[in-house]
Amino acid sequence: MSIHLKVLFALANGEHARFVRPTEDDNTLHSSSRVNPAEGHEGAANHPHAQDREKFAAWVAEQLNHDVSTYDELVLVAPAHTLTTIREHLSKQAAAKMAGTVEKDLVKISDHDLWPHVREWVRPVHRQKVM
Repeated sequence: MSIHLKVLFALANGEHARFVRPTEDDNTLHSSSRVNPAEGHEGAANHPHAQDREKFAAWVAEQLNHDVSTYDELVLVAPAHTLTTIREHLSKQAAAKMAGTVEKDLVKISDHDLWPHVREWVRPVHRQKVM
């Protein structure tokens, strides 16, 4: 019997964030939610300054901390400065689930095009043989 680990990919760039998960049946990547501060993140309605980008990255970490029970492994995908801020604000529980990082801004690429960047963290789907 195999256990399917729930992996969460958190993509952020200081202005936008996206949370992506592989499906359990075929590991296809699907965005579970997107955040655009200009469309409703409290206190972050336009991000022209580095301080605002840091606040947004800290907010992303807060979301990951809040949802820590919904994933077994966490992979952060963000430019270096955003990645650093998110990691600094992760709770001990969320930090313990860190499986890896990708230092790139991939927020705006499609779920399909994200695959080559994160495939090492997606486990093969094990299907039971039907007799």
